Amino acid sequence: MGQKQSAATAPGAATPWIGIDVSKDTLDVCLLRAGGKEKHKTFANDAAGHSKLLRWVEHLVPGEIYHFCLESTGSYSMGVAHFLAEASQRVSLVNPARIKYAGLAQGVGNKTDRADARLIADYCRKEEPALWRASAPEVRVLVALVRRLHSVQGLLGQEQNRLGAPELPREVQSSLRKMIRVLEAEIKRLQKQIKDHINGHPGLKADKELLLSIPGIGETTAHELLGELPDVTQFASAQSVAAYAGLAPREHSSGASVRKRTRLSKRGNSHLRKALYFPAVSAVQWNAPVKAHYERMREKGKGKMVCLGAAMRKLLMICYGVLKSRQPFDPNWQQNKRGCQIVCVNG
Repeated sequence: MGQKQSAATAPGAATPWIGIDVSKDTLDVCLLRAGGKEKHKTFANDAAGHSKLLRWVEHLVPGEIYHFCLESTGSYSMGVAHFLAEASQRVSLVNPARIKYAGLAQGVGNKTDRADARLIADYCRKEEPALWRASAPEVRVLVALVRRLHSVQGLLGQEQNRLGAPELPREVQSSLRKMIRVLEAEIKRLQKQIKDHINGHPGLKADKELLLSIPGIGETTAHELLGELPDVTQFASAQSVAAYAGLAPREHSSGASVRKRTRLSKRGNSHLRKALYFPAVSAVQWNAPVKAHYERMREKGKGKMVCLGAAMRKLLMICYGVLKSRQPFDPNWQQNKRGCQIVCVNG
C-alpha cells in the first residue's frame, strides 16, 4: 500500500497536498489539488483510521505523489506520521507556530478543525516544508524510556515536596514514604533499562561512546541526547542542529532605532534544551572550546544567562561534530583545519 520509497524521497513538487489537523481521537483531513479543489474527511486517530486515510487519498487521486503535512503536536501526531513514513509517503511535521502565523498572514478568521486542515494543506502547497524522517525503532523506544524516566522523577519530586509540608498526620507521612520508595525503585529500574537498551544496540552504543568523549557530557546527558537528537545526517550543518533545538540566536532590530537584545529563538525541541543546561554549566569549567566561547562573550559585557545559552549552543554543535565525523572529541580541534570544517563550532 502507498507509494514506493523512491516517490517518498523524489525531488520536485508533489501534488496533491494533504493537511491533517490532529487531535487526540480524530484526524480532520483536507486534500488540496493543484487546481484548488479540495476534499474533506474525518478519520479516527488510530491504526484503522490511518489505513483508511491513505486508502481514501489513493482512491481520490491514484498514481500521484502525495505530500502529507501536519503540526508537530507530540504523541497525538506521531502515530499517523510514523504510519505514513513507513508507507513510503512524503510527510512533513511543522511547528504549530508557523501554521498559526501563516493563518494570520492570510487573515483566516474561522478556527475550526476543518479550517485548520485547509490551512495546513495550503501551507504545505506554498512552503514545501522539509520532509520528516522517522527515527529508527530502537531510538523511538529510547525516547519513550527517557521521557518516562523524566515523568517518574517529576512524581518523586512532588511526593518529596508533600512530605516536607508541616503538621502532616503520621498516616499520610507513612503513605508518602512508601510511595517515595516505590518511585525511587522505579527510577533505578528505568535507568538500568535505558542503559541495557543502549548497550544492546551497537549504533546507539557507539554514539554514546562518542558523546562521552566530550567534557561536560555525562552518561545521563548522553542518554537524553541519543533520544532527542535526530540522525545528524538529516542536518546540513551544526547551525541547523542548533536551530532544531531552539538555540539559534534571534536578532530583533528594525530601522535605526529598534535594537533589542539578541535572544535564543527557543522554537525547537525543549527536551533537548533542558538536557543541555547543566552539562553546559559543567562544560564552561572543563571544556576548553566552550569555556573560551563563554569567556569571550562575558568580556563583551553579555549577561551570564545569555552566555550560558551560547555555551549550550556551542556544546550541542560539538556533539553534532563528533557524531557527524565519527571521531571522539579533540580538545585541539582549532588546530585541525579539516576537523574545524566538520565540527563547525564557530558559534
